[in-house]
Order: sequence, then C-alpha cells, then structure tokens
Amino acid sequence: MIRVLVADDHAVVRAGVELALTGHDDVELTASVSSGAEAVALARERNPHVVLMDLEMPGLDGIEATRQIVRARAETRVVILTAFSDRPRVLRALDAGACGYLLKDVEPDDLVAAVRAAAAGDAPLAPKAAASVLVELRERHPSDELTRREAEVLALLGEGLPNKAIAGRLRISERTVKAHVSAVLRTLGVADRTQAALWAERHGIGNPQ
Repeated sequence: MIRVLVADDHAVVRAGVELALTGHDDVELTASVSSGAEAVALARERNPHVVLMDLEMPGLDGIEATRQIVRARAETRVVILTAFSDRPRVLRALDAGACGYLLKDVEPDDLVAAVRAAAAGDAPLAPKAAASVLVELRERHPSDELTRREAEVLALLGEGLPNKAIAGRLRISERTVKAHVSAVLRTLGVADRTQAALWAERHGIGNPQ
C-alpha cells in the first residue's frame, strides 16, 4: 500500500487530489494538509511513501518543506504538484530533493500513475519540467564540480550498480555511498540515480580505476 500525503493551501485542489487518489487498492491517503509546516510534521509522524507538494503556501513554502522532509526521511519521495512550470522553480524544487514535478492540469489517472512511479523509485516529470531539466543539463558541465570520490560514484552509477555494490567496489560504507550519491544528484541538478546514470553516459564519464 502506497501511503500518500497531500500538501496544498487550496481546499478545492486538495479535494480534487483526494478524489483522484480514492478507489485504488494500492494507494492510501494518509494525510491532507494546507501548509508546508504541517507537511513536514506529518511526514515525520506518518511516514508516507509519497508526498504531493504544492510550491506556493503561506509560511513554510513547498521548496523548504521538501528540503526538510527529504533531509529527515530520505526514503520519502516528494513530487511537486503546482501550477508553475517556469525553469527556476523546477530546478529549485529538484535541487531541494523532489523526485518529480507535475502540473495541476494533470489528468487524475496520470496523477495516480505518477504516485506509483515515484513510490517505485522513478522520477515523474511533466513535459515542461523535463524540458527545463534537459536545457539545464545541456548548458552546464557540472562534473568539474564533483570531488574525485563523487566522480567515482557517478561512474559506478553509470554502470547501474546499487549502493551496496558501489560500497564494495570503493571499499567504503553504504552510508557514505548514500551521502555521495545525494551530493552527485545535487551537483548535476538531476532528480534521481537513473537520471545521473544517463547524464554520465551522455557525458562520457568513464569507470574509476
């Protein structure tokens, strides 16, 4: 069962999202809140698998709420659900740790599919958000900003290795690998390890020696 928390300050939007999530055997609405602060508090209390997060909310906004949730519960997947598709917001949200970015005109069935995808470790992105990410990746060459160890981790991500295998290859702990992976994702500006692996392939990041 996929536990979902919804955070949006508009009651009508929350009601629509709740309705879209209703009636699915594998999806459970665990909380529906109107602020970022409530989202952070209930994410810690109820351990949702997926958070559907609005960006513009009074007090703690969706970006900072996302950052705090991901920092406290790395296993929780935050998907932004917003009306804004401009590039700076998309990139800030992904940089804060969101794994996906959807627009509020998404069809109900597509929203549920995105929840399932996020829970499975994928990165659901609206086409406009994906375009923003691709433009950013084309314009940047952030591999120069990686440390030697982070570059080694990125190369092994490119091989499709899980954290345990990377830890064994580099003779470091899985916890250290996890920290390096998070740093790599932030530096590259990508949402998950799959995107990092594709980035490594596109940019010819070779295997560490």
